[in-house]
Amino acid sequence: MRDSSNAPAPRRHWLSPPVILSAGLVLLGAGGSLLIRAYFVHGGQRLWLSTMIQVSGWPLLLPPLYISLLLRSRKDGGVVADRLLPPGLVGAAAVLGALFAAACFAYSLGSRVLPLSTSSLLQATQLTFNAVSGVLFAGLRFSPFSVNAVVLLTVGPAALGFAPSSEKLAGEGPAAAYWTGFFECVASAALLGLVLPLVEVAMSRYGRRSGPAASRVPSSYATVMQIQAVMGAAGTTVCLAGMAIAGDFQAIPREAAAFGLGETNYYLMLVFGAVSWQLSNLGIMGLIVCSSSLLAGIMMALVLPLSEVLAVVFLHEEFDGVKGIALVLSLWGFVSYLYGESAQKTAEPRRSGDLDSSTCCPLMP
Repeated sequence: MRDSSNAPAPRRHWLSPPVILSAGLVLLGAGGSLLIRAYFVHGGQRLWLSTMIQVSGWPLLLPPLYISLLLRSRKDGGVVADRLLPPGLVGAAAVLGALFAAACFAYSLGSRVLPLSTSSLLQATQLTFNAVSGVLFAGLRFSPFSVNAVVLLTVGPAALGFAPSSEKLAGEGPAAAYWTGFFECVASAALLGLVLPLVEVAMSRYGRRSGPAASRVPSSYATVMQIQAVMGAAGTTVCLAGMAIAGDFQAIPREAAAFGLGETNYYLMLVFGAVSWQLSNLGIMGLIVCSSSLLAGIMMALVLPLSEVLAVVFLHEEFDGVKGIALVLSLWGFVSYLYGESAQKTAEPRRSGDLDSSTCCPLMP
């Protein structure tokens, strides 16, 4: 007889309130990549510090997480410890957090060389790696619209590889540096595309509590915050080790004093960058837990237009025809995915055993 603990989770509605909340958090965190690029443009050089900005905002989750767990425990008459993640899931999240930090480090390497408009489009290729990893590890099944979205969101950024030489040389160093940054961003996208589906796998494999009251970890926002906090703590540990080895702690005061925007703005950029990235990371994790890793990848691709606008307005980057084609193809892919999801949901007959979309991933545990 099939073990119910390993049964796939019921299909969750992609427009449930927690999913909308998560998508909004991803959009609010869109400025994080701008701040990373601005850090390098105005004289920043510390790779591990820029990586730390991307993973270190997790302590902001601790107060709302504690309050959420405490209120729910009092309501049900239990204890907070009963609502914590199982040890297996904590260990898996820690490993994935270290891999996520590696992806962020590769992104920092690419962002140091490439303009934001280029690096952001290259990050969209994570969707292809996401899809392949999802098929291999998470049992993802494609619809024709999903396939179309993945192809378009891959072909668009790939067009940047055929950008004219002026793009590769205009204020960004020699062509060799361009290609180095190009492949560093693709490597970051590949790691990210591996991590997102593996979060789903970890939830399925290790998301069951042991003991007499064994139950599966609920897809609540308290669960989302716990997983994100563990991954953030693991990623921060990796970054602290890297910063210590690279001598970043001794170099930060000197770098701040020589920063192009001033010492105060240097530290403000670090703080606001960490907050922006944490909003984005929490939103991505919410999309994975409350919907799917594929939707998380699609949503990350949606942030592209906003990143493009921010790069042109604040960093005065050029936006040529090749980038325009890549952007249009990426938006076309996103619209294709949304249409496919809507059409599939409309065509599916509602069954009595299906979960109502309002109960999927409740905001409280």
